[in-house]
This record gives sequence, C-alpha cells and structure tokens, in this order.
Amino acid sequence: MEEFVFKESQGIRIGYFPALEALGFVNGFTCRQGGESDIVPGTLNMALHVQDDPLKVVRNRERVAAAMGFSLDAAVTCAQVHGTEVACVTKRDGGRGSREPATTVPAVDGLVTEDDGLALMLFFADCVPVILADPEHGAFGLFHAGWRGSVGRIAQKGVRRMAEQYGSRPEALTAAIGPSIGPCCYEVDERVRAAAPGYEACFTPVRENHFLLDLWEMNRRQLMEAGLRSTQIHTARICTSCRRDLYFSHRAEKGHTGRLAAVIFKKSKA
Repeated sequence: MEEFVFKESQGIRIGYFPALEALGFVNGFTCRQGGESDIVPGTLNMALHVQDDPLKVVRNRERVAAAMGFSLDAAVTCAQVHGTEVACVTKRDGGRGSREPATTVPAVDGLVTEDDGLALMLFFADCVPVILADPEHGAFGLFHAGWRGSVGRIAQKGVRRMAEQYGSRPEALTAAIGPSIGPCCYEVDERVRAAAPGYEACFTPVRENHFLLDLWEMNRRQLMEAGLRSTQIHTARICTSCRRDLYFSHRAEKGHTGRLAAVIFKKSKA
C-alpha cells in the first residue's frame, strides 16, 4: 500500500492516506488547482484569514465538502495561533468557522473528537498537518505543527489528550504527517535550533548559525516518544515549497498565497 496517493472527485484533486481510509477515517489534503480565488487567481484557497474574497473561499470549501462527502455545516475549524493547545469538540460544534471566521474555536492549534458526522478542518501553507486516528475507540484528531508547535510537541499533547478524553492507547493509534515544507527547503536560525533540545539530529547545518530543519522527522520522533509504533506513522513526504504546482507555500511565495485544507472524519456506519 502506498503511503500517500491522489484521487480526483468532482473536479477536485485530493491527496490522502490509504492506511487511514482502511481504518474507517476519511482524510484529505486539498491541492491548489480547481477553485476560485482572488489572492492567487484560479486556485483552491481554503482559508478565510488570508484576505481573499470570503464568498469564493466558502464556495471552494463547499466544492471540497461535496467531493469528499461531508457537510460543510458539520465541519469545525480552529484559530491556529502557532501554539500547542488542543480542544475537544463534539457534534454541537459543527459549523464553527466553516463559513465565517468569527465562530471558529479560538486560540487552539489542534482539535480532537470521537463524534460521527463531524469533520475536522485545518489550514496549511508549509506548516505540518498531523492526524491521529484511534480505530479502537473511534476518536481522531488534527493538529497544526509549525516550528513553534513542533518544538512545543503539539502532536504529543494530542496523543495525551486523546488518551485522557477517550481512553486511546498510544500503541493503537495511527498517525499521518501531511504535505508541508520539507527538510530540503526549510532553513531556520540558531534561535529555532536552541528551542529544540534533544532534536539536534533534525537540524542540518548549511551556513553559520543556520540549519535545514526536518519537521517531518521531529514530529515522527515525538510521536514515537509518545508511544506510537513506527510502523503506524505515515508521512506524505511532499514538500510544499518544492511542489508549488500542487500546494501553496507561504515561504516560497513570500506570504502572498492561499492555504490547503486538511480534513478528517469518520465514515458513516449507515
């Protein structure tokens, strides 16, 4: 089984992890083609916070929801403040932030739930999307891990939150690390390296006080430290900066760009 593959539905191209689908968790990472946008004309920008036309963004979201098989009014988003807080959400949160940002879950960078019929949806343009899925209890989570979130170990906090809230056993979880800026392109300075003691192996020196950072490996190691099996951690290994034909890249496009959406929900039991 390939770790990360693409499919097209209703004119929308989406990457996904078959290993999660096999466990009953529908997941998808939108590409940049096939939508309407003002910030990058003709693209599938999924974010309402990047000074795009909100009506066009909502239409993009509706197209993705139809293509993936969920209701936009049953999707929940969060503010994504480059922190490490994780919120538990339920069906009652459906629709929060899905059509306008004022109702989103504030001041968190991760969402967890166990509810059928609820889709978690976060937005990315280089930062790392991390998914956790618990086939034993039906719980799942989605997390936004930029360098601050990764250094702050948000994925580990997600594992702990799912264990506390839903009884999830780390060794039973499956994780997925989605498309994001890769170790080929993500240059950081000494300040970032100094903030991540114990993860020196994830930094490759390129010039004085500057390093290439492998956020994929950092999050993989943290998930293993939290108790996940290495064989249950899947990585897309697609760099958003290299593959601007497929994805938005905040760094490569100097901040003037859209956002992909990462989405996860459970398959209907009906």
